[in-house]
Amino acid sequence: MNIELRHLRYFVAVAEELHFGRAALRLNISQPPLSQQIQVLEQQIHARLLARTNRSVSLTPAGEQFLADARQILSMVDNAAARAARLHQGETGELRLGFTSSAPFIKSVSDTLSAFRQHYPDVHIQTREVNTRAQIGPLNDGELDIGLLRNTRLPDSLAWMPILHEPLLAMVHRSHPLAERRRISLRELAGEPFVFFDPHVGTGLYDDILGLLHRYGVALKVTQEVGEAMTIIGLVAAGLGVSILPASFRRVQLSDMVWLPLEEEDAISEMWLVWSKHHERGAATERFISMLSAAAGITKHAESRG
Repeated sequence: MNIELRHLRYFVAVAEELHFGRAALRLNISQPPLSQQIQVLEQQIHARLLARTNRSVSLTPAGEQFLADARQILSMVDNAAARAARLHQGETGELRLGFTSSAPFIKSVSDTLSAFRQHYPDVHIQTREVNTRAQIGPLNDGELDIGLLRNTRLPDSLAWMPILHEPLLAMVHRSHPLAERRRISLRELAGEPFVFFDPHVGTGLYDDILGLLHRYGVALKVTQEVGEAMTIIGLVAAGLGVSILPASFRRVQLSDMVWLPLEEEDAISEMWLVWSKHHERGAATERFISMLSAAAGITKHAESRG
């Protein structure tokens, strides 16, 4: 049996028109080849589908059943083609996104997530909150399509582009003597009880902030080690010490805590968008990258770093 989709379309046209001439016009073919193809179809399935007289064409019982099935088959084919096209265009599918705890506080990131959800509601966004170092393995293995992480050393297998350069800010309790200052130096934090990340957690901010303090010879007096930035904010607000975090966290406003700009011009942290060079990115992922690049004002598509 060698039934082709065109045979089904020819038959449906004749069955709906019940006239070979009108069906031929509808299909934009001549009548003799249409009649021949219907005969071929009937031979293929070993059933008479149409009852023909000089004056009329009607469906046989087998023809009525075949019409219903043919319509269903053609509809399934059309739907399959539409689904494939939408997936190819990034309108459906899945986006597997890794991000650090600070990423949702970045306006370009939150705006992009909101806009992407509105424009592409049929794309399933699978998010995974993972610290910077812990994203490298899943990105390499293709378990994540893209990752939002703090600047860190990356293997040659990963590509990246910066989406944000933001200042690091000091955080103190509102009763702290420094709270009334408009700007402070890192050295003024020396000797203060410091709330900091646990070094084993793997956050990129640990290296960022520690490196900055070392460059200026500021010795830390770490009294609290925690795993999350939000815990740091809570402990500073409770008066258990001071700390430093990127400015994007300033969106968390607590009345008992004050954010203070730092005098050091290189007190900067970067957020990167990272992906694997060796795993093909889907169209939905490409659309997200383009939208985030536009929101972040990025014109250069990508960089790489080993």
